[in-house]
Amino acid sequence: MTEDAHRDASRRNPLLETALEEMLKFERRESEFRKKDREERAADLHLPLDEIRVH
Repeated sequence: MTEDAHRDASRRNPLLETALEEMLKFERRESEFRKKDREERAADLHLPLDEIRVH
């Protein structure tokens, strides 16, 4: 790897790490939002949150 390419790669790594961290934060928030929304809708409809098993 040339000196310039190595410098560019080392500069991109912190940006990539930051982007991945932000993506993980977003996914966690989105997951919590969906869980809360599902619980609220189930409560509105008086549905059990446990898995319904049909025999």
